[in-house]
Amino acid sequence: MNYWDYIQVEELLSLQGGIERDDSKMSNDETLFIVVHQIYELWFKLILRELSTARDLFQKRPVPDMELASVVRSLKRVVTIFEQAVQHFKVMETLTTRDYLEFRDRLFHASGFQSAQLREIEILLGLDDTARIPYGKQSSFKDVLRTPAGDSPALRRVEARLASGPSLKTVLYEWLSRTPIEGSDNTESTNRFIEAFIKAYRSENRRRIRLASKDPPSPLDIERLKERFERDATIAEAFLRAEDVPDASPDERAFLKRVRAGILFLESYRELPRLAWPREIIDTVIEMEQSMVLWRQRHARMVERVIGRRTGTGGSPGVDYLEQTAERYRIFGDLWTVRSLLLRKVKVPTIENTDEYRFRVED
Repeated sequence: MNYWDYIQVEELLSLQGGIERDDSKMSNDETLFIVVHQIYELWFKLILRELSTARDLFQKRPVPDMELASVVRSLKRVVTIFEQAVQHFKVMETLTTRDYLEFRDRLFHASGFQSAQLREIEILLGLDDTARIPYGKQSSFKDVLRTPAGDSPALRRVEARLASGPSLKTVLYEWLSRTPIEGSDNTESTNRFIEAFIKAYRSENRRRIRLASKDPPSPLDIERLKERFERDATIAEAFLRAEDVPDASPDERAFLKRVRAGILFLESYRELPRLAWPREIIDTVIEMEQSMVLWRQRHARMVERVIGRRTGTGGSPGVDYLEQTAERYRIFGDLWTVRSLLLRKVKVPTIENTDEYRFRVED
């Protein structure tokens, strides 16, 4: 075995020929365009493998504590890949607008939206179809992947992913719903913790109002501040009691309460040894989603720099669509929202039995 056979170098280097399958007829600019996008597809392949590994582990019942470190490692790798992928946009920006326009028409109806692997990543993470931003006049994101004959390799790949099992969000939330709050995952302990936290949250808000009143602004400003804190507390209560999802069934609301209480519990008692890896999971999931958001934002800025705000290839909305996905696609929204509710360590409700969360060493 040698390097070129193991890496399949010759096969790899034969894939940049464009429409005519002949890279001798390609400009350097078009070759650059193809190479960078092929690199993205290879990164997406690796991301899908790592996310699948994490998802599969969370499907186990129970989830082995000793394997949580491997989930963090997989998700950290995804973060690093997205961070590296952001740098590729700098290479794309060596294309001037006129450089790109020289071969843009050769793309015909091709569009980056047709990247089946990027759609797979969204599906595997848990992006809900109802949250998707419409792409032009297409009624479904899958319509963009259809050919005039109806089928395509991209569509088959996405359909297979949809049928391959639950999303990472689904299995992660099921795991979080089993968080042992006060040593138990039952409804009583969950509700008791939620109500104690809401009481502490309101107490902290009153303290903040008193602090603001020591350096008194106008009476009107004080009233506005009180209204703002009251609004925050009302939103926090609705979130923790899952009353912000009016169409949820009683079972769905109870499940969501347990999930959110689990996140809040893990974040509020970060210093407890047995909560260390679960907390690290939450941190890394947030870091991963942030890295994807930053990648989307950087993508939009690169496209705007190269082609402005004209209609994209394939008749897509171009930059406007990319900006909306970066702004609105939040898959793990509950993990982000809890960050707005966290209190100082001295204000969180006291745990009755902290021994439940200490490391145990077997004799």
